[in-house]
Amino acid sequence: MEPHPSAEASRALSRPVTSNQVALHPRLDELVRRHLATPFRKPPAPYSVAAFEAIARRREGRSLVLDSACGTGESSARLARRHPQALVVGIDQSAERLERGQRKLQAAWPPNLVLLRADVGDVWALMAQAGWRLAEHHLLYPNPWPKAEHVMRRWGSHPRLPALLALGGRIELRSNWIVYAQEFARALHLAGRTATLDEPSPAELADPVSPFERKYRDAGHTLWRVTAPEAQAGNTPVER
Repeated sequence: MEPHPSAEASRALSRPVTSNQVALHPRLDELVRRHLATPFRKPPAPYSVAAFEAIARRREGRSLVLDSACGTGESSARLARRHPQALVVGIDQSAERLERGQRKLQAAWPPNLVLLRADVGDVWALMAQAGWRLAEHHLLYPNPWPKAEHVMRRWGSHPRLPALLALGGRIELRSNWIVYAQEFARALHLAGRTATLDEPSPAELADPVSPFERKYRDAGHTLWRVTAPEAQAGNTPVER
């Protein structure tokens, strides 16, 4: 087991998010409405197609829990233990992080866990095109992209937002930057999804969902959560 860093060390290693944007991006509503009205036509990368096909081979009729941008997959393994009857899929773009997680999890690998390298947006689109629906979708501490000019790289205002929404299921996003959480909640609202923004309780944070949550908690950051209950797929456009 890795030693817990001291509070002082955690604070030194993990500074709060700083940004030239202190509230919702002024173009957020415009961007979300545009993405909901216009399909994103970028074709998926071959390695993302291979990942999707690997999930299809393993699914076997089970419900599907997705951990997008899972890093080392520690959060995915936690979800797999929580949902033993589901297929839990962790996806990340970094082969190095996934390999590190696979080495760490090797002795305690849940049988219902799959970790794959892919572009998560590509996989969302492929799943949506196939008519798949998720039981749960977790987006845990995504890169905040805090510069205002990078707004379209955040999930709430990303061109792949319609594919994310088309997958239905319960959605949970966590972040240590309140603006990110607020923008994601606003995007869900604009798409007709009910969303709640709150803070995880101290009891929940005593058992962190991911290494990032552990790091941010130990550094004293305020952590935020956006949840949307399960919903039927909406009429959001995806590439056909």
